[in-house]
Amino acid sequence: MKIRTLALIVLILLVAGFVALNMEAVLAPTTLNLAVTEVQAPVGLVLLGLLALVLVVFLAALMYQQTLHLMEVRRITREMSEQRTLADKAEASRFTELQLFLQAEMAATAARELDLSEKLHQKVDRLQLAMTELVEQSGNGLAASLGEMEDRLERQLQGRGPGG
Repeated sequence: MKIRTLALIVLILLVAGFVALNMEAVLAPTTLNLAVTEVQAPVGLVLLGLLALVLVVFLAALMYQQTLHLMEVRRITREMSEQRTLADKAEASRFTELQLFLQAEMAATAARELDLSEKLHQKVDRLQLAMTELVEQSGNGLAASLGEMEDRLERQLQGRGPGG
């Protein structure tokens, strides 16, 4: 319990106890001046009635303030919920955009990789053709050298003659 509420309850109990102890004096009739006329009434009872009226007005004002506060809290809660929903939608939108961006980047990377792979295959093919040509040229050169060497050997062998 809050201290204010506790203090109010204690004060009401003290007033109730005071009235209970002095009930004869509270109910004793007295002449009261109402500015226009005079009446016979118990002044304590009139004061207690005024105190009760002030208490009722105070409680009504308190309930009115509490109602306004609750309505404000509900409005703020509803606005917070709407803002949270908007934020969730924005976050989902950002995730979708990020996913689309990553997919586009991955597609671009795959395209670049495919292009580089194609270029690499073309270069390997060219190198293979060049190597084949080089091997053929080397083979032809060797064959020509061997043929020349055979011719020289045959000439030398023919120059020595059959006997020697």
